[in-house]
Amino acid sequence: MKYVAPKVSANSFTCPHCGVLSQQIWNSDNWYLNGTQSMAHVIKVGHCQHCNNHTLWIKEMMYYPETGNCPFPNSEMPDSVKNIYLEAASITIKSPRGAAALLRLAIQILCIELGENGKNINDDIKKLVSKGLPEIVQQSLDIVRVTGNDAVHPGLIDTDDINVVNRLFDLVNIIIEYMIALPKKVSGIYSTLPKDKLDNIKERDK
Repeated sequence: MKYVAPKVSANSFTCPHCGVLSQQIWNSDNWYLNGTQSMAHVIKVGHCQHCNNHTLWIKEMMYYPETGNCPFPNSEMPDSVKNIYLEAASITIKSPRGAAALLRLAIQILCIELGENGKNINDDIKKLVSKGLPEIVQQSLDIVRVTGNDAVHPGLIDTDDINVVNRLFDLVNIIIEYMIALPKKVSGIYSTLPKDKLDNIKERDK
C-alpha cells in the first residue's frame, strides 16, 4: 500500500496509528499565550475515519502520536533494528538531531544482522559492497551513516531540520526492503519450482 506522509489539514494520509491510507476529519482551535491574540498558535486535531484515532497538530507540526510523520517500519525489519527505529521516531519532533544519531545506530545494528561485526560501520558497508551489495542500498546506507555522524559531530548537514531527518526513515525502510524483504520473497517463490527444474539450474551453475 502506498505511504502518504501525514500533513496538517490534508483530506487523507497514512494514519500513524493504524497504517491505513484514510480520510481525515479536522477540528481546530486557537491557543493564546499570555491572553494575547498576537501569540495565537493554531491547534488542529485530525480524526482518522478508519480507526477513529486522532492526531494533534500545532501549526504545521504533529505532536501526537509522538512518532509524528515517520513511516511505519518495514514489516521485515529485525526487532533489534526496529526498537531503535521506533525510539528515533518517538523523539524526532523534540530532537531531529538525536533521531538522526539513533538511525545511524540502527543501520550499524543492521550490519550485524547481515553478518558483519558492527565495530566500524564504514568497514561493514565496504564488506557488504564486496559481497554484491546493490549500489542503491550502499548509497542509502552511506546517507544515513554520514547524516548520523554529522548529528554528533560538527558538519555541513543540518540535522536540526526535521525534513532532512524524516527522509532517513524512508532510507532505512528501503535498505530493509532490498536486503531482507525482497530476498525472502524471491527465495520463497524460487523454492516452489519443481525439483527437476531446480536440479537443472544447479547443474547449469556448476
